[in-house]
Amino acid sequence: MEDNDLLKVRLEKIAALKAAGTDLYPNDAKPQNTTDRILQEYGGMDSDGLAKLTQKFSLAGRLMAIRSFGKAAFVKIQDRKGQLQCYIAKNILSEQDFSIFKKLDIGDIIYVSGKLFRTKTNELTLEAESVRLTAKSIRPLPEKWHGLTDIETRYRQRHLDLISNPAVKEIFIRRSLIIRLIRQFMDRHDFLEVETPMMQPKAGGAVARPFKTHHNALDQDLYLRIAPELYLKRLVTGGLERVYEINRNFRNEGISTFHNPEFTMMEFYASYATYEDLMSFTEELFAFIAREIFGKLAFTYQGTEIDLTPPWRRLAVKDALVEIAGMTPDEMADPAKAIDFARNAGCDIKETDPPGKILMAIFDERVEKKLIQPTFVTHYPVAVSPLSRRSNTDPDLVDRFELYISGREIANAFSELNDPADQRERFAAQLKEREAGDDEAHEMDEDYIRTLEYGMPPTAGEGIGIDRLIMLLTDSASIRDVILFPLLRSRTE
Repeated sequence: MEDNDLLKVRLEKIAALKAAGTDLYPNDAKPQNTTDRILQEYGGMDSDGLAKLTQKFSLAGRLMAIRSFGKAAFVKIQDRKGQLQCYIAKNILSEQDFSIFKKLDIGDIIYVSGKLFRTKTNELTLEAESVRLTAKSIRPLPEKWHGLTDIETRYRQRHLDLISNPAVKEIFIRRSLIIRLIRQFMDRHDFLEVETPMMQPKAGGAVARPFKTHHNALDQDLYLRIAPELYLKRLVTGGLERVYEINRNFRNEGISTFHNPEFTMMEFYASYATYEDLMSFTEELFAFIAREIFGKLAFTYQGTEIDLTPPWRRLAVKDALVEIAGMTPDEMADPAKAIDFARNAGCDIKETDPPGKILMAIFDERVEKKLIQPTFVTHYPVAVSPLSRRSNTDPDLVDRFELYISGREIANAFSELNDPADQRERFAAQLKEREAGDDEAHEMDEDYIRTLEYGMPPTAGEGIGIDRLIMLLTDSASIRDVILFPLLRSRTE
């Protein structure tokens, strides 16, 4: 009811402005300054110094606060860089401008120009000599303009969240910076940035359930990609020996504080490298980003200090199951005992699951959340690694690592399987799992096998979850806090 009353008052003001011939949405405002530049350049100047300035300043932004004293007022204007106080006085403005100002509301976007001075409380302030309305806000800002706190409303109406909560804007400014730093690092190491298809005839490159769509003109089913891996490795085969891509992946899975069906990944591939080389490369990349952002390698995430100082811990899957999950070597070696252990741990498994898949279910349930400091988990079972190269020392394992920080997987990497015969066998095993009901298992991809038959050089590749990395580096508890428009269940307005 209160919102309806406020809306009614605003509509009355709009009618009055229109009747006076005021353009509610002009398109010729050209502010010459931003709040941060004014504060940086003149924030240290005293009143006498400001009084000697002959230049005029102009700002445009959203009206965030009004303290009115009848014939004068102090207001706060917020642009993309911050806020600055402005002084509005009837004896300075033209009659028309002051009349327009009296009909303005918090949330309106305005243009002001004038000189700088300091108030009695020593606050740097722009004394307005002219005021223009540049866009009328019909709806009031939320929470009586004191900030948006309802978490669901914040995600659903991110524009209001950004207006009301400066800290949210800072998260996305840092997100942009982190991605720029990643590109800078990759370019410095001679990687070529590429783009590969978002719609693919087969869903491959990861173990995940895809989104399915249909192309009418071709009368062909397509899948939103779950990973760019198989296309990037085609490029490696074609001679682009170092490639990377930062782009969206789509997985038809549940939503949680660290899962969103649409998310950003970086995948990169380097010929003549191994998964062990990528461990050092990842340490170097993360350390570079941390130094640029924090000026150091240690920072706090959700109350816990995280230290990125290399070298990071290396821990084999089986060693982790013994040391952290509490399994015995005998339980790992005996499939029946492993199944019993998994069920007692609360894992959702089937007796027909391969032993390696059962062990990884226990790992996910009992180990993952306890890996707080950066840890490379290595030596994964072949059963859960259909695209990874087999270990030379144990054919049941692959040359692979996953990076865990603060109990979450941040990256996944391996030495690539480039033997087409072995790859065909892995795909065939995945097909059996699909036939048994696993709709996340790989399909047979004959075109990719044909690519490998032309010869792919020995290569290592890695995928880094950009959203999870940004969560870590912005102290954000939920993935929704670092995605501008996270997927939410539709609701009736």
